[in-house]
Amino acid sequence: MAKKFFQLPRLVQIILLILPIVGWIVELVIRWSAVLEKFTLLNLVAALVYTFLGWGIVLQIVDIIWIILFKHLFLTKA
Repeated sequence: MAKKFFQLPRLVQIILLILPIVGWIVELVIRWSAVLEKFTLLNLVAALVYTFLGWGIVLQIVDIIWIILFKHLFLTKA
């Protein structure tokens, strides 16, 4: 699921992350699928942090900027 998300156009990724509740759900799905697809400690820690603190708008803004600059979510590679 994470690889498919990263193959989407950047505009679609940003739109999915900008919406408040939808963005948090999308991030959870992507981060936990990244843990399942490619288990690393960094992916696991990022998934746990975003599970409990990811509903905040600050982390979503960080992810949007990170996608624009580096083409993946902050602390998550699939």
